[in-house]
Formats: sequence, C-alpha cells, structure tokens
Amino acid sequence: MLLKQLMEVYELIDRADANGNSLKEFLEKTYDAKDITVKKITGDKGSTDFIRIRIAGTRGKFKGGDAPTIGILGRLGGLGARPEVIGMVSDADGAVVALSVAAKILDMQQKGDYLEGDVVVCTHICPDAPTQPHKPVPFMGSPVEMSVVNREEVNDELDAILSCDTTKGNRIINTRGFAISPTVKEGYILKVSDDLLDIMQITTGRLPYVFALSTQDITPYGNDLYHINSILQPATATKAPVVGVAVTTEVPVPGSASGASHFSDMEGAGRFMLEVAKAYGRGQCQFYDEQEFEKIFAKYGSMTHLQTLGK
Repeated sequence: MLLKQLMEVYELIDRADANGNSLKEFLEKTYDAKDITVKKITGDKGSTDFIRIRIAGTRGKFKGGDAPTIGILGRLGGLGARPEVIGMVSDADGAVVALSVAAKILDMQQKGDYLEGDVVVCTHICPDAPTQPHKPVPFMGSPVEMSVVNREEVNDELDAILSCDTTKGNRIINTRGFAISPTVKEGYILKVSDDLLDIMQITTGRLPYVFALSTQDITPYGNDLYHINSILQPATATKAPVVGVAVTTEVPVPGSASGASHFSDMEGAGRFMLEVAKAYGRGQCQFYDEQEFEKIFAKYGSMTHLQTLGK
C-alpha cells in the first residue's frame, strides 16, 4: 500500500509555498534518499522546480550492473493554479503518484527490500501554474515549454518509461481509476503490452482499462494539433518505449479543478507502477516485442518524423 506515502507527499505539495527543496529534504530525512537533484527553471509564465530521484537497484547500472532502468515520470502543468484556484488541483495527481512511488521504494529499502534495476523518478513542483483553454474542459498550462520538460525528465539512461498524468479532461476513457496506453516507441503506436495488462489485472483485481491514442497524441506540443494531454510527450524525446498511466474519471473534469483528486485511484496507479518497476528490473516485464518491432520497422521504415514538429 502507498496510502501513507500519498498522504505525506500531499501534505508537502498542497501549500502555496510548495517547492522541490522541501520534497528533497523530506525524502532525505525520512527515507534516507541518497541521490536527489532539484533544479529551478524559469519560463515566460513563471518558474518550477524539477526534481529527479535516482534509486539504485542491486544489479542496476548505477552500481555497474546490467539490469534495465525504468523511468517513472509525473507529468503535469502545475500542482496549483494560484491565485485563480486555492489548493491542489486535479492536474497534480501524476506528480503526487510518482513522488509517492519514490518514497515507497525508499521505504522498502529501509526495511531490507531492494529492487534489482535502478528507478529514476522525475517530476516538477509548481504551485501557481497558468491555465489554458481546451475542450471539453480547460487544461492546466505550464510555466515552461514542453521541450524544456522533456529535456529535464527524459534522457538516455532510461530503458523504459511510465508516464503518469491526470487524464480526466476527455471523452475517450470513461471510468474511475486508472488506464494504460498502448506502448509508443519512435513514432509507432504498438500493441498493448501483455505483461503490463497482467500486472494491472493483479493489482486492481479487475479487467484492465486501456485508453485510445491517435497519431496527434504522440507528436510534440507546439505543432498546432490536438493532443489528449501531455501524457505521451516523453515519447517524442526518446528511443525508449513509453507507456502512459492515466488517472481517470467517468466524466470530464478540469485539470484546474480543486477537490477533484481521489486517493484510491492514485494509490492504485502508484501500486501498479511499483509492481511494474519490480518486474522490469528483474527482466520479467516487457513493454514491447523486440522482434515484432524489428519486423514492423523492416516493412514500414522509420516513423521518427512523428517525434518532430513536422513541416
């Protein structure tokens, strides 16, 4: 269970002065975190603190091993929309979940349980992000451009990525809880991973939910095309396979709405990502079929142009 960690993280970020250094100090003091960096980035619409937490595994690359590294990214525009909205907004769910997973893995290490692969958790902390128009409900904006977010959160050390984001402002997935996306890699929308479906069924105790993707959703922001949200934006900046973990609702809910976060749904998404991280580091969870990808690439060629802004 991650409820304890969710409550701890929530208390730290549901405040007007939330910042990355307070999260860093908390994780170091409470969970003996060893490798956390905080970097403040200022954009045209304000500033935000990027926080990166690297948790070494027993056979991970950080210690010279060969176990793969998984990235867990909390995607969002901002934790809050002050002064327009008081309190944590729905858009913060992905960041809270990602940080809670980091705290839980560190807590496990204190109790003698270590994952085999390295885990890198990254998100950003902004209590006063702007809002922006979007249908069917308004989006949370971001104080910095998406290319900057990708630059800070995505790098070559990540062999696979889970991108967790509030995904409530749409009519594509209509259920309370969380849903996963098909795997996206180098401009291709691949089949949904059977291993991830298995883990999802086990952690939720019910049939899995998968949300649809369009080609537009996996192209970069800034090309003047519709995007369901930023959940697959990491896929525009890496060769690694990326899967979206969407915190969802039955009806469209604005990302800028307060009082719209549901701890049971967030805990379920976090517990799922934790189990994926365990299995992935052991080599027991594949995000995509490598032979199938080689075959589709041989038949249809590169689709990396979809990772660019296009013509």
